[in-house]
Amino acid sequence: MTRPMDFTTLKSLKPSAYEDAAGGYQAAVAMASRTKDEIENGIAAALRGSLRGEAAEAALRELGELRKNFHYIQIECGLVSTALRAFAADVLPAKRKLDAAVADAVARAFTVGPGGSVGYPAAGAEVDGRLPKGGAANGTTDETARAVNRQAAGFDPNPNLAYAQDCADRIASAIEEATAVDRKWAPHLRRLEADDDLTVSAADLADAADDMDDLRGAAASYLDDLKAPPKDATPEANAAWWHALTPEEQADYLALFPDRVGAMDGLPSDVRDEANRTVLDERRGRYQLELDAIPPEPADRLRALGPDVVAYSDEWLAWRDKYKDRKEHLEASLKGMDAIQARFDRTGSGLPEAYLLGFDPEANGDGRVILANGNPDTADHTAVYVPGTKSKLSRIGDGDTFGDLGRSERLWATSQSMAPDRRISTITWLDYDAPDDVPHATMSSYSDKGGPTLREFLDGNKTAHEYSTGSSAHTTVIGHSYGSTVVGVATRSGGMLDGSMADDIVVAGSPGMRADRAADLGLRPGHVWAMGASWDDQVVRQGGRLVGLGDNLTIPTDESFGGNIMESDSTDHSGFWNRNSTSLRNQAAVVTENFEKVELE
Repeated sequence: MTRPMDFTTLKSLKPSAYEDAAGGYQAAVAMASRTKDEIENGIAAALRGSLRGEAAEAALRELGELRKNFHYIQIECGLVSTALRAFAADVLPAKRKLDAAVADAVARAFTVGPGGSVGYPAAGAEVDGRLPKGGAANGTTDETARAVNRQAAGFDPNPNLAYAQDCADRIASAIEEATAVDRKWAPHLRRLEADDDLTVSAADLADAADDMDDLRGAAASYLDDLKAPPKDATPEANAAWWHALTPEEQADYLALFPDRVGAMDGLPSDVRDEANRTVLDERRGRYQLELDAIPPEPADRLRALGPDVVAYSDEWLAWRDKYKDRKEHLEASLKGMDAIQARFDRTGSGLPEAYLLGFDPEANGDGRVILANGNPDTADHTAVYVPGTKSKLSRIGDGDTFGDLGRSERLWATSQSMAPDRRISTITWLDYDAPDDVPHATMSSYSDKGGPTLREFLDGNKTAHEYSTGSSAHTTVIGHSYGSTVVGVATRSGGMLDGSMADDIVVAGSPGMRADRAADLGLRPGHVWAMGASWDDQVVRQGGRLVGLGDNLTIPTDESFGGNIMESDSTDHSGFWNRNSTSLRNQAAVVTENFEKVELE
């Protein structure tokens, strides 16, 4: 692809060389991935765990920038690798056509010139004691010219002309096809260039996302030859599809479709994490560029209509209608993305490696975030925490009171201290449209939509664990507030043969689970746990009873429900994950199967 495609170039071209080059870029991807992980989970984690002060913070910032560089290398080299494989696949038919035409010519003792013409010897019936003379046929791809040439060859006394013309036309056709492939791919590969600096900016990340979109279209024919992912499939089908792919095919899907791969239940957690981190970085770049392009809010918000009468200015109203909502969404989403990155940056500060199992700032109205502390594929105990009303991407990292990531982190730390010889994974699962306020939290529609999605994720988590270890982990699902209602619906979302979705269920501040007894949740007797608190938690629980979120006016903290009622020292609806609390220790005891340590009312 360094000079115009002609006979000599195509004849010497080796598609396998481009495949080898793709392998080289894929090796660079693997190197960058290992280095990025070592920086984040090795060097930076060790630094956080051992040093404090301004110098340490400065070093961590520099390591963060270095990590971004290697992740950018990983993304771009992955795209180059896929582009080279796709080019090789696209040009291979033309190369085979050329080689076949040349082989046929040589088999007839013809000669092929450097321009692709085919020379043929004298042959046929003698005329005046002489064989009809030989000559050379020049190929063409013009159908009219081909018809004329075929007609002329039919009248020529030398039968070799017809064969030579056919070979020459096939050669010309192969060159034309290869030239089209070359012209198609050259600009796509040229655009896979990075700025000549060491800063990975929002523009760089947005450009990487554009490169990905560009290559998806260019590589369409190549991708058609790969086994497509199953549509609307079960986690088991997703896992079977992924593990049936070659390493190269897996790399191609990761490079071009990280959003799809990252959202597929049943795939390995490290694969989903890598895919979703790519989506996170690229969305951050695009969102930041879009936010930066929004003009500032007009300073003159109001205008006077008369003495003591004011109204919004036309300029401000125009700005509001065009930009205000989008600006708020972008700012809120970027805040949530920063919270996710901050969790990555806490690895080593008493926390294990984080796995981003789901991410989409536009999903479900509130954004999708699924983040695990520790690898659930290899965990002995896994806890999936489902947050409730007002949960959204923008609030995922808010303080001790509302921060769903922080709650999951404290649950991990407490569980790990209770079972130090076991591998623990705690997952924050926000993949449903949580009610935005109390009035909406009286509606069952949110749980109707969220429950089956939760069930699918839990099935996928089980599938990935079985592929990794050959066995299942002990799984606890924890629902807070309206999240417990989602958990209740999830238990009924499986088929008759699907079995229980978890080993234990814990609910805190539950307004109802759309069931009137623990036995309806499909678990073994004695493995449903509930806790409540005073003040506003009573309002939530009793309000849920009144609006019917619990069947027959029954909620999980009722004795008649049949669950284990745990002690709680929370003084409100949000305090169940307070550090060193009885509420938190009780949850950890269930998560680690230390049931004898659970304090019951």
